[in-house]
Amino acid sequence: MSTAEEPGIITNASRAASPAPVSRRPAPRLKGVVGFNLLSAVILGVAGYYAGWFIGHQIKAPTFLYEGATDENDVALLLGYAFGVIGFLIGMGFANYPVSRLLGRPASLREKEEHGISRYFGLCTDHKVVGMQYLIGIGLFLFVGGANAMLIRAELLHDTPTILGPSQYLTTVGIHGSMMMGIMTSGVLGPFANYFVPIMIGARRMAFPRIESLTFWLLMAGGFILVSTIFFGGFPTGWTGYEPLNDQAVAGMDSYICFFALVGLSMMLLGLNMIATILTMRAPGMTWSRLPIFVWSVLATAVLMVLAAPTLIATLLMAALDRSIDTSFFIAGGGGSSFLFENLFWFFGHPEVYILALPGFGIVLELLPVFVRKPLWGYRLAISGMLGVSLLSFFVWQHHLFVSGINADLRPFYMLSTEIISIPTGFIFLCFMGTLWKGRMSLTVPMLFCLAWAFNFLIGGASGVVLSDVATDTQLHGSFFVMAHFHYTIMGGLVFSFFGAIYYWVPKMTGLRFNERLAKWHFWLMFLSFNSTFLPLFALGIMGMPRRVSSYEPNLVPLNTLVSISAFVLGFSMLIFLVNTVYSMIFARVGAEANPWRSKSTEFQLPTPVPVYNFEQIPVFDSDPYDYGIPLLPAGGGQAATAGA
Repeated sequence: MSTAEEPGIITNASRAASPAPVSRRPAPRLKGVVGFNLLSAVILGVAGYYAGWFIGHQIKAPTFLYEGATDENDVALLLGYAFGVIGFLIGMGFANYPVSRLLGRPASLREKEEHGISRYFGLCTDHKVVGMQYLIGIGLFLFVGGANAMLIRAELLHDTPTILGPSQYLTTVGIHGSMMMGIMTSGVLGPFANYFVPIMIGARRMAFPRIESLTFWLLMAGGFILVSTIFFGGFPTGWTGYEPLNDQAVAGMDSYICFFALVGLSMMLLGLNMIATILTMRAPGMTWSRLPIFVWSVLATAVLMVLAAPTLIATLLMAALDRSIDTSFFIAGGGGSSFLFENLFWFFGHPEVYILALPGFGIVLELLPVFVRKPLWGYRLAISGMLGVSLLSFFVWQHHLFVSGINADLRPFYMLSTEIISIPTGFIFLCFMGTLWKGRMSLTVPMLFCLAWAFNFLIGGASGVVLSDVATDTQLHGSFFVMAHFHYTIMGGLVFSFFGAIYYWVPKMTGLRFNERLAKWHFWLMFLSFNSTFLPLFALGIMGMPRRVSSYEPNLVPLNTLVSISAFVLGFSMLIFLVNTVYSMIFARVGAEANPWRSKSTEFQLPTPVPVYNFEQIPVFDSDPYDYGIPLLPAGGGQAATAGA
């Protein structure tokens, strides 16, 4: 970027004043909390739910009674959820704009962008507010999923059921898996891409700001619908929702279907918005070769969202019709096929794995040059790796079906395609190692999480190659070995990079610093307990421990006890993070510098907090995104900081 005054510094960044490192920000006033449109949204959502429930009972009478429930009417529950979500969105204000335009009235293009704290509880067209909404909302459901994980490990302290019955255990496993896989699909793009992608490309807003806000509230509505499954008997399928269990399950299965359908819709719209923004709203000089690597990872992820999510939505629609009006898309007795559901689900499900992994790649490669003070090694190679992963992710889904009756002649192709996808993934590791080589590493908390990502994801990738072999997968499929691989890939990859992004970007988003000592305690406890939790699961899987059961062989109790204790420590590390967040953001409120990491990224050249419209003048870019080694001029006229060679 450049201006007429100084190369490499954008216009309004030169006017930014860095707050003193020890300044204390006043607590936000609560003006406008009472009466904001979230209240009307909840009221209309509840009214819509009962309207749908009533209409559903007029269409179809209850057909099956089960213990602990009032009736089994899938039509009523599905319509209740659908009408409830529509009423919630109307109450939130999403109908205001189209209705105003239909009536010929002028509609505001800026909704709640400068209305204090109340803007965080409604429809807001400021992409930075939406990013903060995502961060808090996803954090809430992340802790809900984690609490379910603690229940699972408490149950597995014994070889027979003690805390939860078999059906309750299956529901707990299903809520945990669905919550983590569904909500965390937007775990990076929601908070960090929404907040920083427009800034990184020199834009003032997202291409479709109302759709941006819609994606968040759809996701939140879905999360609460999933939790409501406990009032309707839960569901027995885990997070995959396999047929014929899907059709045979009680009404709690409808909660799962609506949850993932809303997640799919949110993903698709979020991806569409990201693609439109990156393609059409880049500032002058922001060529493809100057695009930050994080933006490239967002673009690759968005393409997967747009292409994969419609398959999930269509699959769940067919499952809902099978359950409610007796179609037979997946019912063998009516000419359908449960095997079709498995194929359709994993055609979405395996690209989804990389929807979770690719943003982690981008975060790590974005942060790495900042903390080793040198350019990103292999910038184009990294882009090739991300695009290669995106392409190949659609050619590997049937390795989930090696033991499900797949045509034996197809096995070699899917085994090969699964192994080939490790090549573009390897490009990412090469760029990671090449950037570290001879760099001047600074072991800050974000950098520690980046290093942990590399260690964890390497184990996850290596175990994935093992499972890609048909003979090995036949023996280990459905065991704890697969679960260990999955958690190393997803939690070890996405969640660790997610926390790295929090410690790196949240000071810029809030203007407040985390307590560094608590942050390091969080990291070391999380890293050590994560590995002591999931490494033994490889051994348990080889020894024959199956997934999703609460009864197992007595000789596996000692190893399961070790895993459970480690899992509790892992949960405790998350509580340390929560304490650090509350202490730093509410009580201590120590101000962060405008550029605490001496980063050359665009977002760190802006004032803190970032203005509503980001830039007073649209910047012009004329340099590479990672030109470290050139002195960095200070933002706001503070003491000069140098990038260091």
